[in-house]
Amino acid sequence: MTQPGPTQTPPSAESEEPPTDPPRRGPRPSRRQLLAATGGLVAGAAGGLAGGVFLGHDANPPPLRPSGRRRFADKVVVITGATSGIGRAAAIAFAAEGAKVGFCGRRTNLGRQVEQEIRSAGGEAMYVRADVLVERDVQSFVDQVVDRYDGLHVAFNNAGITIEKPLHEMTSEEFDRVVNTNLRGTFLAMKYELPHMLAGGGGVIVITSSSNALATNERRSAYSASKRGLVGLMQSATFDYAADGIRVNALIPGTTDTPLIRRAAGMEDVPDAAWRVFLRQWARSHVPGLGRVATPEEVASFALSLASDDHPYMTGAQLVIDGGKTAHGG
Repeated sequence: MTQPGPTQTPPSAESEEPPTDPPRRGPRPSRRQLLAATGGLVAGAAGGLAGGVFLGHDANPPPLRPSGRRRFADKVVVITGATSGIGRAAAIAFAAEGAKVGFCGRRTNLGRQVEQEIRSAGGEAMYVRADVLVERDVQSFVDQVVDRYDGLHVAFNNAGITIEKPLHEMTSEEFDRVVNTNLRGTFLAMKYELPHMLAGGGGVIVITSSSNALATNERRSAYSASKRGLVGLMQSATFDYAADGIRVNALIPGTTDTPLIRRAAGMEDVPDAAWRVFLRQWARSHVPGLGRVATPEEVASFALSLASDDHPYMTGAQLVIDGGKTAHGG
């Protein structure tokens, strides 16, 4: 079955999470072919549900329940790229553990929804519209959060995009957009986060890289370069700030079920049940190891662990959560 690997995301400087999917086999099908194939999935999903059997049932992720822990009580957390996907899940999870959360993204309607969801649950959050491609936006975002909550303890730099083409078909503008969003955007976030952490006596920075930084595939030259660059950025920054009590680590997620990969697969308009069947069946064939994709909540939970005080000796690390995808990498 054709994988839901992205070929090009909308030209946005903020995305739910980095699409890090297994290799594409053969040419990407047309939208008509995808929709035709999906028609069969819709019928299969309906029949399966009616019979009490859901295709790919063995690929269901275990449920994640709130732990009740308060690891971030009275701490201030900033998150980039948090209007949906992993960033959104992380914002909700940080707030549930007591953090005062400031987050940004370009899509104001979604940002306000996340902000309201957190507040309705009794948490504290503020949304700031910001584009990580724009330096003044990034500086203003960080400064607004610090001014409102009087400090900064944790940063989860998560914004990223991909444009996937053979290298010679990619324009210079497209290459720059990917690298400037993923790598330069994270540099800008850290540039304006670090002075506040230094002033406060320390902090933790978690960067969302990608399994493509370790083992990549065709059509991902810009994306893989930017994500591997993030690992180098993290490693050098580790030495710059370790003596100041600032830990920096990189999160390496694999394919995660977010609106981003659904859009990239051209399946935004198909029923949810069909999408779930398609993704589960695809993952069983294309995701080595666990045979399923991650949920945003699973990856966000790992980000919280890295950002917490649970691992005070961990810095300069690249931590993989990919269901076994890169185990073949050696």
